[in-house]
Order: sequence, then C-alpha cells, then structure tokens
Amino acid sequence: MSVSEQARRARTAAEVLAVATRTAKDAALHAMADALVARTPEILAGNQADLAAGRDAGLSAAVLDRLALDEGRVVGIADALRQMAALPDPVGEVVRGSTLPNGLELRQIRVPFGVVGIIYEGRPNVTVDAAGICLKSGNAALLRGSSSAAHSNAALVAVLRDAIVGAGLPADAVQLLDASSRDSVKELMRARGLVDVLIPRGGASLIRTVVEESTVPVIETGVGNCHVYVDAAADLSMALSITLNAKTQRLSTCNTAESLLVHAAVADEFLPAMLAAFAEAGVTVHGAPEVARFSDAVVQATEEDFATEYLSADISVAVVDSLDAAVAHIRRYGSGHTEAIVTDSQAAAREFVARVDSAAVMVNASTRFTDGGEFGFGAEIGISTQKLHARGPMGLPELTSTKYVVTGNGHLR
Repeated sequence: MSVSEQARRARTAAEVLAVATRTAKDAALHAMADALVARTPEILAGNQADLAAGRDAGLSAAVLDRLALDEGRVVGIADALRQMAALPDPVGEVVRGSTLPNGLELRQIRVPFGVVGIIYEGRPNVTVDAAGICLKSGNAALLRGSSSAAHSNAALVAVLRDAIVGAGLPADAVQLLDASSRDSVKELMRARGLVDVLIPRGGASLIRTVVEESTVPVIETGVGNCHVYVDAAADLSMALSITLNAKTQRLSTCNTAESLLVHAAVADEFLPAMLAAFAEAGVTVHGAPEVARFSDAVVQATEEDFATEYLSADISVAVVDSLDAAVAHIRRYGSGHTEAIVTDSQAAAREFVARVDSAAVMVNASTRFTDGGEFGFGAEIGISTQKLHARGPMGLPELTSTKYVVTGNGHLR
C-alpha cells in the first residue's frame, strides 16, 4: 500500500478520533496495554529477528541494547500507556474565552492536528509511545521506524491495531509505513494536504534531512548540544555533582551535557577535581589548551568537538573569562535545547536566563531534568528545539492546535 493511501485512511480514522470521548480513548489505551502483555511472545519473536539481523550487520552493543526487548521492557511499555490514560485529555480544553462588547461569546479550544507522521530511529518503545500519545490527543499516527527494528515494530503495531479495533476505534488510527527503503520517508515528507504535521526523532542527520526536504510542516526535535556553565560564584561541590550527573546519568539522551564551560576565576580549583571525576567515570575530555594543562588525559579539542552532540562518554571542556564569553560560546555552538548555570549569584543567574536562547535553562540543576515526565507533563513525543509551534517537552497539549468557536444570537456585522 502506498504512503498516500495510508495517509488517506489515516484521515478517515482521524475524523473519528477527533470526536472520540476521553472514555473511549482511555479504554483503547488500556486495551493496547493489556494486549501488549498478553501477546509478549510474538513481540519478542519479532524482536529476536531484528537482533539477529543487527548482530549480522555489525551493530554496536549499545545500539543492540536500545533495540532489545524482554518481558520486563514490554511490561514497562504497557505501563506507559496506562499512565497516559490517566492524564487529562487536552482536546476540548478552553485555552481562553470571553464575551465581546457586542455580546458574542468567544472561546479558543484545543483540537487535534489530524494526521501526525513520525519518523524515528532505534528503540521499538517509541512505536508504542508515539501511537499512544497520538491516540490520546485525538490524532491518527503514521509511523516510520528504522529498518533495524522492522520486525519488532510490525509485531507491536499488529497488536496495537487489534486492540484499538476491539475497543471500538478504527484500526487505521495507527499505521506502520514500510521501512525497507527510503521511498516511504520521501513520500511521507511530500504528503502535504494528507499529513498535517511531521515529527522527526533521531540523530542530527535525520532531523536535518526532514526539516530541509519536507513540504509537510515539521516540528523539529531532539538534537542536544547541552552546556553546563560553572560561574565564578559557583558552589564548586555542587558544580561537580551537577556536571557529573548531567554527563553520566545517561549518555545517549538529548538532554545529556556535551560541553562544560568553566569561569577562569575558579578553573584552577575546580578543573583538577572535575577532570579526576570524569576519568573515574570513564569520560574522555576534549579540552582547550587551558584545560589540557591540568591533565595528560585530556584530548586536544577541535572546533568540531565543541559543536558535537556526542551521545557517548565524551565531553568538550573550555575555560571562559566571563559570563559574556560563556553566553557567546553557547550561542555559537549550542543547539537550543538545554543549558545550565551553576552559581550562587542571583544577578548572574538572571542574566544567564535572560540571554541564553534555548528551550530550557537550568539554574543550579542538571540538564537531565528537561523531560516531559520530570516536568510533570507525563507522556512526551520529544523535545522541540524550535520556536514554532511548540518549544521544549512536547506533551499531549503540544499535539493539538486550536480553533475559535464564536457563539452569537443573530449577530450581524
């Protein structure tokens, strides 16, 4: 089946979802969760096929781990759907309302986008997360995962579609696109008028390709060259623990710190301890010359290092002469995701927050907190690093648009 035909079927399903009650959508989410657990053996069989193919293709151990499913991970994926069902339904929420001077009643309400296309890499759990958050927000989902997870995704979507039908909603609320070639990606990016919005989730290359080549509106997500700036007025013990957490708590996420900037006034005291902590944690430091003088283990940093989202046990480190210099460095190399300042100076914190142009700015906290769940939003589809239509963690409300409802009593203009 062509992508265009799948998109047309998704539009038909979206008409049903747009008026589905919260009770109906939540029942479908619970049914999807129960079905995943009940049909775990067939899901794991598909996953084993992907893992075998991945090993034959020479995929790294880290990539294979992200791809792998087991009973515990399937239970976790199912639980995420149940948690999604407990969240408020954004559809129909009144964003603002008033009675105009002429007596007209004006309401701005949330409505679904309609058909949401999602292009993503790696983890099969994204298939279920994306299907669930789209359904809860009243959208039909067209899912294009990676070829490395093709069997896993096919098994998961088959289970989800059966559960959705059993709950009384259309199966085409969730559809999986062919991942065997790039043709489906190209067709999806050109399906303007059939697909309402496209969300890429993955590495910088994937996101750049979709943003530059798509005729469908795109919400850009994901790339995170996140910085921690240790100010002259920082509590250095706090700075060390925050930096270590931001870098090492989980290496492969978009909110992991990839760059450390240290004010020159505290560099002599702070960097020896920080470099030792990095060494103990197995982190390779790519440092400027003023950093390398503190340790022979520091690798000479290149211009490219400061612009890199490593997603590995690597970090770039530089010494800056001022907060101005830190902000200039971030503006030059940052990706607009998350930046953090560690300082006891309220003035420095206020200036940093005001001048750093990113989706999230942390004061005396790890960059790892930029997350829908950590922010209390529940489910998220990704972290938007652009300024339209959403910015930061994209939860259920961010998968809606709005429309105005105007009620009169025979009003004429």
